[in-house]
Amino acid sequence: MTERVVIMLLNANPDHPSTLGAPFFQACVAAAMDLDVQVHFATRTVQLLRKGYAAELFPGKDRSKSVYDFMREAHAAGARFYGCSQALQEFCIDGANAIPEFDGARGGAAFLGAALDDETLTLTY
Repeated sequence: MTERVVIMLLNANPDHPSTLGAPFFQACVAAAMDLDVQVHFATRTVQLLRKGYAAELFPGKDRSKSVYDFMREAHAAGARFYGCSQALQEFCIDGANAIPEFDGARGGAAFLGAALDDETLTLTY
């Protein structure tokens, strides 16, 4: 039985915010189902962890709910947000300029270790 959901944001594109709502909605639902939820931000998606960045992105045309709103809901439900160590360094994101929901840096080994567990469902975007 699945006990953990690990979401990798690798190919989602901040230049196309319509790609960014679903991962956080699914993270929120999974956390509400009492699953352990980890969202790993890699490459350009780590920019979503910078204060103010995701608040300016809207996945829908009505612009009623920002990507950051989706992120906050997922985090409040229990999802944890981890940034790729190298990508965080590349985009100069650290504790001083990161959103309060940022749970820390993790490397590829942490993601793979979680993803390879038999009780883990892995989703990539």
